[in-house]
Amino acid sequence: MQRHYPKRPIVGVGAVIFKDNQVVLARRGRAPAYGAWSLPGGGVELGETLEAAIIREVFEEIGLGIEVEKLVAVLDRIFLDEAGQVKYHYVLIDFLCQITSGKMRASSDALSCALVPMEATAPYRLSRETLEVIRRAYQHLYGGSPPIYMVTRVTEALPSG
Repeated sequence: MQRHYPKRPIVGVGAVIFKDNQVVLARRGRAPAYGAWSLPGGGVELGETLEAAIIREVFEEIGLGIEVEKLVAVLDRIFLDEAGQVKYHYVLIDFLCQITSGKMRASSDALSCALVPMEATAPYRLSRETLEVIRRAYQHLYGGSPPIYMVTRVTEALPSG
C-alpha cells in the first residue's frame, strides 16, 4: 500500500519497552518524521497479526527479541501537506513489551536507538502523543488502567521538501 497520500489509513504498531527506569527509543529512518525519535515499530503486513508485526518490527529495527505483554494505546496520526490534503494517515497500536533476547542496535528503518532514563527524554523531542503513550505504558506496568484509545483531533502539517 502506498504511504504517501494513501487511499485509506495504514495500520502500524509500536513497542513501549522499559528496562529498569529507562525506555527504548528509536530514531526514525523513514518518512514521515524522518530523523525524529519515537518508539520502535512499523507497518503491519498483509496476513500478519499485530503481535507478529511488532515482534518482527522491533527485531528488524533494533535487534531485540520481545514478548508482547499488553495493549496500551490506539491512536490516529494524520499528517497534512501544505494544501491541507492527507499526506499520511496511520492508525497506531502500541503495546507494552518486555525484552527476551538480543542486543540493541540500530538497523533497517532506524537511524539509531537508545535506552533513555524516563526523566531524561526532553532532549529527544518526542511528540506529545509518544510521551503520552509512554506515560500510559508506565502506568500499566505498575497496575494502572488508563484508557486505551487516544483521541487525537489535531493534525500536523508537514513542511515541504
